[in-house]
Amino acid sequence: MKTKYIYLYLFVALSFFNCESFLEEDPRSLVSPETFFASENDARQAIQGMYAILKNNSIYGQVGLDHFYDNGADIIEPNRAANFVEPIGNYSMNEALADVSVQKMSVSDTWKDLYRVILNVNVLIDRVTGNEAIGNESVRTEIIAEARFMRGLCYWHITNLWGDAPYYTEVLTLEEISALGRTAEATIIEGTLQDLQFAQDNLPSVYPDAERGRASKWAAAIIMAKIYMKQQDWQQGLAKSEEIINQSPHSLLPNYNDVFDPSNEYNAEIIWSLDFARDITGQFDPAFPGRAFAGNSNWRPSMFNPRLRDEPLNTDERGALRDALTARGEAFNGTGLQVASQDFAEKFPLNDLRREINIVNNYLGFDLVFPYMAKFWNLSLEMSPRFNHSDNRMVFRLADVYLMAAECENELNGPTSKALNFMHAVRSRAYATQAEWDITGVSQQGFREAMYDERKWELAGEAHRRYDLIRWGILLDVVQNLEYRFWKPNENIRPFHVKLPIPLQELELNPALLESDPTNNGYR
Repeated sequence: MKTKYIYLYLFVALSFFNCESFLEEDPRSLVSPETFFASENDARQAIQGMYAILKNNSIYGQVGLDHFYDNGADIIEPNRAANFVEPIGNYSMNEALADVSVQKMSVSDTWKDLYRVILNVNVLIDRVTGNEAIGNESVRTEIIAEARFMRGLCYWHITNLWGDAPYYTEVLTLEEISALGRTAEATIIEGTLQDLQFAQDNLPSVYPDAERGRASKWAAAIIMAKIYMKQQDWQQGLAKSEEIINQSPHSLLPNYNDVFDPSNEYNAEIIWSLDFARDITGQFDPAFPGRAFAGNSNWRPSMFNPRLRDEPLNTDERGALRDALTARGEAFNGTGLQVASQDFAEKFPLNDLRREINIVNNYLGFDLVFPYMAKFWNLSLEMSPRFNHSDNRMVFRLADVYLMAAECENELNGPTSKALNFMHAVRSRAYATQAEWDITGVSQQGFREAMYDERKWELAGEAHRRYDLIRWGILLDVVQNLEYRFWKPNENIRPFHVKLPIPLQELELNPALLESDPTNNGYR
């Protein structure tokens, strides 16, 4: 059955076609496997091209998805009134602002790049299916499974950000592509679950060391569990979470801080982490000499690293702080645009051992102006220079799954020993004594409310918070009861802000996008 999709920025070069003339032809005439994929290596390189898009600034490379999943909630805010994070964080977004791009980051850029991956996936599947030049059937199935994982991942993000959206899973002509409207979110999610289950069934459980940046079957499983939980299908959410806990090779680390050690980026707790490199010759942004494109190096640590000109609290000590950093081969050379929010810093329990790398307000003996999240720092001048970081981008880890399993069990049966065991597995490493981490005796509602905070402390800044607050139905209440440094999101937020507007240029190019919802998610 033909499904629907829209991609109105087809002039953007496709990652593995690398050919502008493609846009002048009928895609159906270009899908011959013999023409484009003559070997397994060709198909593998196409998959690598899709990973490169995922690492763009608009998605995982800087704060593309972070804009929606973290900013405007109760964990992160900038250390100054920065324009490019303001519209979402301050709930002043509109259709026109959705098109404004700064450093390849905007609502429009995210929209385009997510659909760019989807378009490439559809063509790749078409060309790999039945193509005997590409290995045996097992090889082709694994390639298709990895592609379907990416399609499922992208459609999951699309439904989170826009709800009803264009949807298609096959190769369409340009005429068809340019005239499609929005498909119901429930329909997209149904297809997304099918893609992700196929991926889980056919992807490896682990990869060789040189390929560990690829998504395994467990990355597919965790997205499925999250979808079930959003649907309040607690039984399937629990079953999928337990599959990961009991069958995957992943395990919780004894020490929380070790999870974020940049020298051990593929530790046992990490389910999926995108691999970045630095100093890729010939891949630097011409607009910023010496600054690498995010598809190769990771910009995100620079967003969490402090700026020296903002610190320390006693400005007379700035030179001394610089000297102390230099002596360690470090620098405060970031932007400071992702720091702990005022509310988060004030409420983080003082006896929680996780606090020391989530709230840093003193470094090397110098009191700091802002509370920084050192779990995402990398101050090393040699290993992680500004805007040229090799640090991985963590996407999913096992502690998240334990908390998901605990929540599902509580919703099904209350705070049973099973629910408590899942919760305590995470909390026990966060406190010095059992008296501090044991929550035995709470009611079902008490457990639910404890989970609201536990996921905040454990997963701070890991791009889960707004998703959680929205699925719990408490985003509006939480934001309205907070105080912020520079903005007034507590005054600006409205119920429709659980979704983003489709960018104005997309609407102008394809009015069909407004047929099912003339309000554009409430923004007009």
